Amino acid sequence: MIVIHYTAMASCAAARTRLCDPAFEVSAHWLISETGEVEGLVPEASRAWHAGAGEWGGIPDVNSASIGIELANSGRQPFPEPQMAALGALLAGIMQRWAIPAHRVIAHSDMAPARKSDPGARFDWRRLALQGVSVWPEAGEADMKAFLPALRRFGYPDASEADLLVAFRLRFRPWARGPLDSTDAGLACDLAARFPVDVASVPA
Repeated sequence: MIVIHYTAMASCAAARTRLCDPAFEVSAHWLISETGEVEGLVPEASRAWHAGAGEWGGIPDVNSASIGIELANSGRQPFPEPQMAALGALLAGIMQRWAIPAHRVIAHSDMAPARKSDPGARFDWRRLALQGVSVWPEAGEADMKAFLPALRRFGYPDASEADLLVAFRLRFRPWARGPLDSTDAGLACDLAARFPVDVASVPA
């Protein structure tokens, strides 16, 4: 899989320094600056320390099963066009090299919903889906009781409904407010129906 992050630092240079300092025990395979410069920090075939505790699709050690991309962004501003264009091209290349399907491109907040919020509500996931390098749900409604089971079938970890709703909306419905509703459930059910976890690929 591929996990997308933001650096939450003041500059790309500061993020690079942090990611390359062994004392901080954090790293990523790729770093993309605000101006669209793409820099490889860890070989894709090697394990990087970018994901931390969490789970996706039944895989608890995400670091060992993923490529991490850091976007230079404080978490408070939009992602610039050059950066998004560079990300789209990088994703397409990684997906081709490693045969990663679009539904295995996830947010850091997807795999660690109680702990992380990146890349956040300002990140344009729909743009990536239109480019074929991520997925986007079809609109619809469903019984709210179907929300949690659908999220699990799509790949989200076992977490509280409140934490999962926040993570889900960050990615697919960042403008939504209030409690869980039938629209959230409908979107989740669509994703689960089209992109269910392949249980055969999950380690025992």
